[in-house]
Amino acid sequence: MANIKSAKKRILVANERNARNKAAKSKVKTFVKKVEAAIESGDKKAANDALLAAISEIDKATKKGIYHKNTSARKVSRLTLAVNKMN
Repeated sequence: MANIKSAKKRILVANERNARNKAAKSKVKTFVKKVEAAIESGDKKAANDALLAAISEIDKATKKGIYHKNTSARKVSRLTLAVNKMN
Protein backbone atom coordinates (compact mmCIF):
# COMPACT_ATOMS: atom_id res chain seq x y z
CA MET A 1 0.00 0.00 0.00
CA ALA A 2 1.19 3.51 -0.78
CA ASN A 3 2.49 5.74 1.99
CA ILE A 4 2.14 9.10 0.27
CA LYS A 5 -1.23 10.84 0.41
CA SER A 6 -1.35 11.63 -3.32
CA ALA A 7 -0.46 8.02 -4.19
CA LYS A 8 -3.30 6.78 -1.98
CA LYS A 9 -5.69 9.13 -3.78
CA ARG A 10 -4.46 7.95 -7.19
CA ILE A 11 -5.19 4.36 -6.15
CA LEU A 12 -8.74 5.29 -5.13
CA VAL A 13 -9.37 7.25 -8.34
CA ALA A 14 -7.93 4.43 -10.46
CA ASN A 15 -10.24 1.94 -8.76
CA GLU A 16 -13.27 4.16 -9.42
CA ARG A 17 -12.36 4.56 -13.08
CA ASN A 18 -11.67 0.85 -13.40
CA ALA A 19 -15.12 0.02 -12.04
CA ARG A 20 -16.80 2.59 -14.30
CA ASN A 21 -14.97 1.36 -17.40
CA LYS A 22 -15.68 -2.27 -16.57
CA ALA A 23 -19.39 -1.53 -16.19
CA ALA A 24 -19.53 0.28 -19.53
CA LYS A 25 -17.68 -2.52 -21.34
CA SER A 26 -19.99 -5.08 -19.77
CA LYS A 27 -23.02 -3.10 -20.96
CA VAL A 28 -21.65 -3.02 -24.51
CA LYS A 29 -21.03 -6.78 -24.42
CA THR A 30 -24.61 -7.37 -23.26
CA PHE A 31 -26.00 -5.35 -26.18
CA VAL A 32 -23.73 -7.16 -28.63
CA LYS A 33 -24.95 -10.52 -27.28
CA LYS A 34 -28.54 -9.40 -27.85
CA VAL A 35 -27.73 -8.68 -31.51
CA GLU A 36 -26.03 -12.05 -31.90
CA ALA A 37 -28.98 -13.82 -30.26
CA ALA A 38 -31.41 -12.11 -32.65
CA ILE A 39 -29.23 -13.18 -35.60
CA GLU A 40 -29.21 -16.78 -34.32
CA SER A 41 -32.99 -16.78 -33.99
CA GLY A 42 -33.34 -15.44 -37.54
CA ASP A 43 -35.51 -12.48 -36.58
CA LYS A 44 -34.41 -9.66 -38.92
CA LYS A 45 -36.51 -6.93 -37.27
CA ALA A 46 -35.32 -7.79 -33.78
CA ALA A 47 -31.74 -7.93 -35.06
CA ASN A 48 -32.05 -4.46 -36.59
CA ASP A 49 -33.55 -3.03 -33.40
CA ALA A 50 -30.86 -4.66 -31.28
CA LEU A 51 -28.19 -3.42 -33.70
CA LEU A 52 -29.31 0.20 -33.33
CA ALA A 53 -29.23 -0.10 -29.54
CA ALA A 54 -25.79 -1.76 -29.63
CA ILE A 55 -24.37 0.93 -31.92
CA SER A 56 -25.67 3.59 -29.56
CA GLU A 57 -24.02 1.95 -26.55
CA ILE A 58 -20.73 1.45 -28.42
CA ASP A 59 -20.74 5.12 -29.45
CA LYS A 60 -21.41 6.21 -25.87
CA ALA A 61 -18.49 4.13 -24.61
CA THR A 62 -16.26 5.58 -27.33
CA LYS A 63 -17.27 9.12 -26.46
CA LYS A 64 -16.27 8.46 -22.84
CA GLY A 65 -12.86 7.19 -23.97
CA ILE A 66 -13.45 3.58 -22.98
CA TYR A 67 -12.96 2.30 -26.54
CA HIS A 68 -10.65 3.67 -29.21
CA LYS A 69 -12.58 5.02 -32.20
CA ASN A 70 -11.15 2.37 -34.53
CA THR A 71 -12.14 -0.39 -32.11
CA SER A 72 -15.70 0.88 -31.97
CA ALA A 73 -15.83 1.28 -35.75
CA ARG A 74 -14.66 -2.33 -36.16
CA LYS A 75 -17.27 -3.61 -33.70
CA VAL A 76 -20.06 -1.67 -35.41
CA SER A 77 -18.90 -2.79 -38.85
CA ARG A 78 -18.82 -6.48 -37.92
CA LEU A 79 -22.23 -6.35 -36.26
CA THR A 80 -23.75 -4.49 -39.21
CA LEU A 81 -22.30 -6.98 -41.68
CA ALA A 82 -23.66 -9.89 -39.66
CA VAL A 83 -27.15 -8.37 -39.58
CA ASN A 84 -27.07 -7.50 -43.29
CA LYS A 85 -26.07 -11.08 -44.19
CA MET A 86 -29.31 -12.41 -42.71
CA ASN A 87 -31.84 -13.81 -45.16
